[in-house]
Amino acid sequence: KLRFEQRWRRGRCKFPLLPPGESRVLRFRNPEPLQGGTMAWVAGIGIVINAVSALLFFKNKNDELNAKSAYLHLLTDALVSAGVVVAGVIIYYTHIYWIDPLMSLVIMAVVLVSTWGLLRESLQLSMDAVPKNVDVEKVKEMILKTDGVTGLDHIHIWAISTTKNAMTAHLTLENNLEITQIKQLKKHLKHELEHLNIEHATLETEHANN
Repeated sequence: KLRFEQRWRRGRCKFPLLPPGESRVLRFRNPEPLQGGTMAWVAGIGIVINAVSALLFFKNKNDELNAKSAYLHLLTDALVSAGVVVAGVIIYYTHIYWIDPLMSLVIMAVVLVSTWGLLRESLQLSMDAVPKNVDVEKVKEMILKTDGVTGLDHIHIWAISTTKNAMTAHLTLENNLEITQIKQLKKHLKHELEHLNIEHATLETEHANN
């Protein structure tokens, strides 16, 4: 047993979700007596508070990742409280105390499933992935169809926040374009890019014969 004690401690540091699940499993063997009525009443109050708070973020939950995170957090808390109410009522009338650790495992599974999408979006944001609301092919098509543009390369699109996106690209232009025309071209492209959910664009240009 001592040979694996240090590794087990390291595992707990690396995987902090394990101890709660482990403790719930152990409580199946030795369930503790609980006051089901008190559990149900307190959790019922939690449902109301969390549900009302979640409604405050409902409108913007699809527009901003932070609002979505807060909404899911509060909604999950409300569902957790609902689970505690159910467990409390069952315990109050039946005195079956292992319902508490069982409900804890169910709640843990619900939390993991409900937050998986949020975790994936957060990872994409941290890794500078192309945002979901940007169609790269439409961006390329719009730029290449613009008069004066003959080529496009080194295009990079990423999110600079939960609501704004940025892009850098290298454009090849017709040889006869003057500096003032290039400035107007860039201004036009940046305006069109805003309609494609790209608010900040840095465009490097050169003539075709360079």
